[in-house]
Amino acid sequence: MAKTISDMMEFGKWPLEKAAREMVMKRLPALKADGGLIAVDKDANIGITFCTEGMYRGFVDRDGKKEIKIYKE
Repeated sequence: MAKTISDMMEFGKWPLEKAAREMVMKRLPALKADGGLIAVDKDANIGITFCTEGMYRGFVDRDGKKEIKIYKE
């Protein structure tokens, strides 16, 4: 998934969030699988997407904002 997301961004000029959502919300369920990911691009943009009820996740952004969550909110 990470390689495909990277290729979408590099060659297709997709933004991080769009590429991550395409893989996790469309292509992963098409394989009858579920999961999620936390992605960070070269500009420190953070993309978090998952197709499960919850996913442990957390980050600190470049401005020092902290976020810790488990379920969709």
